[in-house]
Amino acid sequence: MKSREIGVLLLLASLWGASFLFMRIASPVLGPFLLIDLRVLIAGVALVIYAAIIRHRPRLLHNWKEYLLLGALNAAIPFCLIAAAELHIDSSLAAILNSTTPLFTALVARIWIQDRFTFKKQLGLMLGILGVVILVGWNPQDMGKSILIPVSMSLAAALFIAIGGVFSSRRFKDENPLNLAIGQQLAAGVLLLPVAVSFPPSNAPGGDVILAVIGLAILSTSLAYLLYFQLIRSVGPVKTLSVTYLIPVFGILWGWLFLQEPISSSIIIGLLIILLSVTFLANFQFNLVKKRNRVDHIE
Repeated sequence: MKSREIGVLLLLASLWGASFLFMRIASPVLGPFLLIDLRVLIAGVALVIYAAIIRHRPRLLHNWKEYLLLGALNAAIPFCLIAAAELHIDSSLAAILNSTTPLFTALVARIWIQDRFTFKKQLGLMLGILGVVILVGWNPQDMGKSILIPVSMSLAAALFIAIGGVFSSRRFKDENPLNLAIGQQLAAGVLLLPVAVSFPPSNAPGGDVILAVIGLAILSTSLAYLLYFQLIRSVGPVKTLSVTYLIPVFGILWGWLFLQEPISSSIIIGLLIILLSVTFLANFQFNLVKKRNRVDHIE
């Protein structure tokens, strides 16, 4: 990759890593449902405006049922789970736990599409489990509900994203990626709207919360998707997916810089082991991305 493309990759990783920071700031005030509904609706509208600027007309209604399912699996459910988990755990921990998505993707693919479970994948899965155990801390007396429930929610979010990834690779093989992004965000927004209205915030949000919502929707979602598409087009899906290794690093960095979250030895060791496990599953993940991104450019 050229220096410009490396810069775009780092920017993309920093934006996706910052999403955990933004959710940690805004979720306690707005609640998970309203926060995520604002995230996906604002992001979807912003992408529609971008599509209008480049004179692209999204086609969504022909697959509206599939888009609703994708919006639920890949956005509404996992985003809400992460936002709810971050009511109780640091943003850095949530970012690292989310990096287990490739592990769950391998399991989902094994069950759903009978993908061969090679020795590398088995080793990657075992390393991933070890990394999570080290990350959380293997001490039965300390592992009460206060940590186990939010950690389980974060891992469940990774599982739903994995299911959504396999589903989209099978159902949306030839879909334009901009259509896919718009359809997913708007579908998730429609699904969450009744729940979000039912749980309004008890207090008016302050300036920091408003900025966090804007950053989450515009920077970590709309702009991040556009950068992702740009990298897919310029360097291909294989190199683009290396962003997986950088997101938790930036998640830890932003949490430390802006929220003074501690960086312990268990966090570093757990992160390294999880990222090592991801390398054993990288080829499979790359193949899924190739199947999902057969469009050469955004029309």
